[in-house]
Amino acid sequence: VLQVQKKNYREEKKRATKELLSTITDPSVIVMADWLKIRGTLKSWTKLWCVLKPGVLLIYKTHKNGQWVGTVLLNACELIERPSKKDGFCFKLFHPLEQSIWAVKGPKGEAVGSITQPLPSSHLIFRAASESDGRCWMDALELALKCSSLLKRTMIREGKEDMSTTATGGEHSINFYSLLRAHNMQGFQFNDSDQFKDPDLYSDKSDREGEQDHEESDPEGLEKSEESDSDTSERQDDSYIDLDPNENVRETPYLEQSHEELGEAGEASQTETVSEENKSLIWTLLKQVRPGMDLSKVVLPTFILEPRSFLDKLSDYYYHADFLSEAAVEENAYNRMKKVVKWYISGFYKKPKGLKKPYNPIIGETFRCMWLHHKTNSKTFYIAEQVSHHPPVSAFYVSNRKDGFCLSGSILAKSKFYGNSLSAILDGEARLTFLNRGEDYVMNMPYAHCKGILYGTMTLELAGQITITCEKTGYSAQLEFRLKPFLGSSDSVNQVSGKIKLGKEVLATLEGHWDSEIFINDKKTGTMETFWNPTPELRQSRLTRCTVPPEEQGEFESERLWQHVTRAINNKDQTEATNEKFILEEAQRKSARERKAKCEEWAPALFEQDPVTGEWHYKYADTRPWDPLNDLIQFEKDGWIQTKVRHRTPMVTGPKRKHKQSDKPKSPESGCSSPEPDRQDSSGSERHKSKHNSRLRKKGADLSELQSAIESIKQTQEDINRSISVLRSRAAGQAEGGSFLQQRDYAIIIFLIFLQVLINFLFK
Repeated sequence: VLQVQKKNYREEKKRATKELLSTITDPSVIVMADWLKIRGTLKSWTKLWCVLKPGVLLIYKTHKNGQWVGTVLLNACELIERPSKKDGFCFKLFHPLEQSIWAVKGPKGEAVGSITQPLPSSHLIFRAASESDGRCWMDALELALKCSSLLKRTMIREGKEDMSTTATGGEHSINFYSLLRAHNMQGFQFNDSDQFKDPDLYSDKSDREGEQDHEESDPEGLEKSEESDSDTSERQDDSYIDLDPNENVRETPYLEQSHEELGEAGEASQTETVSEENKSLIWTLLKQVRPGMDLSKVVLPTFILEPRSFLDKLSDYYYHADFLSEAAVEENAYNRMKKVVKWYISGFYKKPKGLKKPYNPIIGETFRCMWLHHKTNSKTFYIAEQVSHHPPVSAFYVSNRKDGFCLSGSILAKSKFYGNSLSAILDGEARLTFLNRGEDYVMNMPYAHCKGILYGTMTLELAGQITITCEKTGYSAQLEFRLKPFLGSSDSVNQVSGKIKLGKEVLATLEGHWDSEIFINDKKTGTMETFWNPTPELRQSRLTRCTVPPEEQGEFESERLWQHVTRAINNKDQTEATNEKFILEEAQRKSARERKAKCEEWAPALFEQDPVTGEWHYKYADTRPWDPLNDLIQFEKDGWIQTKVRHRTPMVTGPKRKHKQSDKPKSPESGCSSPEPDRQDSSGSERHKSKHNSRLRKKGADLSELQSAIESIKQTQEDINRSISVLRSRAAGQAEGGSFLQQRDYAIIIFLIFLQVLINFLFK
């Protein structure tokens, strides 16, 4: 059997080589071909004819393919868009480790290419005539780069495939794609011109003789090596999601939301007249506080509570997540920023009737839901968890890989009392990522301001300065939510203004009301148009939200956890609501005391904190771009957002990003928490999750050490840069000083010469 396998191995080797060579030389197998300008090592541009084939990029001096310049191997290359001040569109093809990207020989065995300006060895910078042409080239190159890792070739086949070299170009393309998927074109080089004359010379006679000698001398060693290989493959498979495409997905069942409360536009839905009974409760509450005090530890009366958790409240921003789906495929960076701003504003007009505050989540509490995108046939998943109680930190993660975006962040909720008013401050930021572009949009949140507590009508408003920035594109947006002035009219309620900028240049301004109409004024064209207006038609087009049925929820999921409090509030039974709320809070305090006695700290189930940056990250985040050839469906099970795939693919998580010190959430205290939830999965997935968690903890320790080393290197680089700047300034000062001294010396020399001439004239 082993001899047959070796024979099949050698035949596969020959056939793969023939396919590769025939694909390169076959003129019908072309992905794309056009003129591109390429920058040489001398910083000058040369116009060359570029032919993209599966796995390789052939460069010629003329479009007749007669003067070969070079062949770029795409298997180890990375592709990135490159900013440019000139016309056209630039992109860069490079080796991440600065190794050579060139093949040794040409498609016809050429050892030396046509004479042109010298080109870099580890990268190439291209310039297309227009942005549309450049985008087409980048899409084609992305296809050629990604198609090498879709499938794995098996060396054992039931039938022998046709080895004819007279196949059509389409057949060559299909065979070559399978070759790319199998071998990733690793180590592909033209080392001998004879390869082009007779591909059968790839029989590798010396290797074959060595294998036979090894087989005869040590058959037991071969068996051991095979066992070792199988063990290695099993260990490697641990980093993959292995799902059979024919197997039914075991996912969490979701039901469409039956009821949703939408407040009216304007001030009417944001005011509330407090009854005499409730006023006495407020006065009792105010005796416990003083101006400037943080209200996070103060127990609030239940009549001002909105019957849902704060984790649920944070999901209001994704009823128009289809705006993000549109932004992800938008080619123009300015239009992408406008769509992101439009989505951001769309999250505020959904408000409860009256002045209501959601429940303060209990530590360990979780909430999950999803939205259906009918246009793209995709789903947006939302996962949130209360990761700390003192300080109260809520972490959340949103993912729609099929539409190309994800969002993560954490919010530290703080509240301040000012006498007749109080403010609920949401300290933290969210990071929106477009997976196919590698762009991050970082944004913060406005604060809620409630006035009229002691006298006047209780009114809730939004206020604060908001920034949305994309470091990669250079675009940013600034929004200001403004409070109603003391003598302002009803038209001055819920005002918002802002501007969209590229660097320091203002491209457009925004003005209007965040719960009604907002206008945008384009500074270049001078035109003003409606930017946002939540009309009844738009409200009807909101995405459908689906939630988990109560019987499928865990013990610490929001709806099930607060069900008795919610029922009492809906029945207007404030006494029962207060009692049920006290039971939950007391259970949390008891659990905190027990952990404190055991010197234990709370460990969140779905999120983990970066020890370096202090950021909270979703444990199962998958930030790979969606691969339509391999990815089938995205689903969620027990808080774990997963993807069903045709073939095993490695899980990739985004890099941990460094934030300012002031933005770091404080580490959770172990003094206040709730009972640890019992998350057992009867389907058997718990064992897989525990194994995955242990592996993640091990990787997290290694990553933290690596992150520490990187931070120290960055600090050293910053010190070096500062030293270089100081040296440059000193050198510039010395140069100016040297120039001055040199001029003075010239003046002295001229004066001495003149004096000498004068003396000679006088004594002559």
